[in-house]
Amino acid sequence: MALDADVIVIGAGLAGLVATAELADAGRSVILLDQEPAASLGGQAHWSFGGLFLVDSPEQRRMRIRDSRELARQDWFGTAGFDRAEDHWPRQWAEAYLDFAAGEKRAWLHAQGVRFFPVVGWAERGGLLASGPGNSVPRFHITWGTGPGLVAPFARRVRTGIAKGLVRTLFRHRVTELAQSAGVTDTVRGEVLAPSTVPRGVASSRVVAGSFDLRAQAVVVASGGIGGNHELVRKAWPARLGTPPAKLLSGVPAHVDGLMQQVAVAAGGHLVNGDRMWHYTEGIENWNPIWAKHGIRILPGPSSLWLDARGNRLPVPLFPGFDTLGTLQHIMGTGYEHTWFVLTQKIIEKEFALSGSEQNPDLTGRSLRQVLGRALPGAPGPVEAFKRYGADFVVADRLGELVRGMNRKTGEALIEEAALRREIEARDREIANPFAKDLQVTAIHGARRYLGDRLVRTAAPHRLLDPGAGPLIAVRLHVLTRKSLGGLETDLSGRVLRPDGTVLEGVYAAGEVAGFGGGGVHGYRSLEGTFLGGCLFGGRAVGRAAAAATG
Repeated sequence: MALDADVIVIGAGLAGLVATAELADAGRSVILLDQEPAASLGGQAHWSFGGLFLVDSPEQRRMRIRDSRELARQDWFGTAGFDRAEDHWPRQWAEAYLDFAAGEKRAWLHAQGVRFFPVVGWAERGGLLASGPGNSVPRFHITWGTGPGLVAPFARRVRTGIAKGLVRTLFRHRVTELAQSAGVTDTVRGEVLAPSTVPRGVASSRVVAGSFDLRAQAVVVASGGIGGNHELVRKAWPARLGTPPAKLLSGVPAHVDGLMQQVAVAAGGHLVNGDRMWHYTEGIENWNPIWAKHGIRILPGPSSLWLDARGNRLPVPLFPGFDTLGTLQHIMGTGYEHTWFVLTQKIIEKEFALSGSEQNPDLTGRSLRQVLGRALPGAPGPVEAFKRYGADFVVADRLGELVRGMNRKTGEALIEEAALRREIEARDREIANPFAKDLQVTAIHGARRYLGDRLVRTAAPHRLLDPGAGPLIAVRLHVLTRKSLGGLETDLSGRVLRPDGTVLEGVYAAGEVAGFGGGGVHGYRSLEGTFLGGCLFGGRAVGRAAAAATG
């Protein structure tokens, strides 16, 4: 049987686009498949904030941040907590990725036209010991143009491949089987779905209109994770994180369903670390949803008071932006699934950002004028819209009114005004003093020592009950599904491995379906800015390896 292409790439998200671009640049013929319409080119990367993990970058140095490959490794391995036999390849992928992030990553992207917002963000701060989880320094570089700006150069390279006759795209093609000839996986079979013109992110039809059968020398699986499939999320949910929430918001559309991962396992691939996952605890219901159960993550600064469902402060170091999975584990042990931020207008104006390209039109549209407008009084437009229309927001001039509004949201009188007032007043007594035993207050002072936080991310310390800083705001927070940290086990070339450690000949995997490399490069936790970067690094490595193998 004649081959239809040198390589078939399954999934037109960022990892698939990067792999396809590398293959086409090497002169290989490629078929790029995706179950969604062409409007969804770029996958989840399009919706992202565009944050990338870089080490010792010019942006860091301009912000007086001292970083190094050694410090980044200390943070990565302290965060990952590798402790399994299955972590053999993830460890090697982590070392390779650190070399990339501290080496050619920025120059490679810069050569393709990618630029970065000058202020480097400090995500996932940890808050424990130096050898524990978290970023010791700011490393979160926001792409100028956010997710769409990062997708654009690779989409452009793929279009160039199409113009040269090297790349063929087949949308609405859902893969159901990988088959072999002479011990090598060379056949991709599946269903052709009925044409769909729905916009990006909107659920498309699953009506089957036909079937397909394609052959190539190699197959690249770049189909993403399981975050849109709540049944799979709950099935994989680990006991260490408690019972999975009855209510989950979706940070990704429903087509992020994990089905291709199961197809690869049926073909002989090894799925490892499936119980490792990354879900956010600062999710809010989207008042203007694009997909079902659409949630948006708040990217908070350090000043909001974080309370459990009964109004108790979360323990140290579970402050906003410090330890995502530590916070998730604590919440699921409280007996309730939601928590609260309590803050002021002054805090929301300076500290609230919303994850997602569509929630940051100034950065996504590359409008310097609009970005400078963030320094003006008032919250950013998308934040103000959530404050006005969002189902999870309560705004009040007085604490008693705020508490009554919080209790109305849940339908239970879980918050006691007198107890919350005592907690807030105790915190407020500490805030005016440069010395404090309240470690969150200490963290706020520490954050403002960093110029980037002082400029755009951390409000000047003030009393929450100061009328001049009001009104008071409470935000109900939900668990928001996002990323799979485990996946198909791969070697450093991205070749998928069988359960016995041998290579599943002809099959490669890149991006989230491979746990962003090796089957779990992040271990138990992520340092943030490493998901898109994992798609870039994995897609590039796999594209180059598959090009060499099919030459």
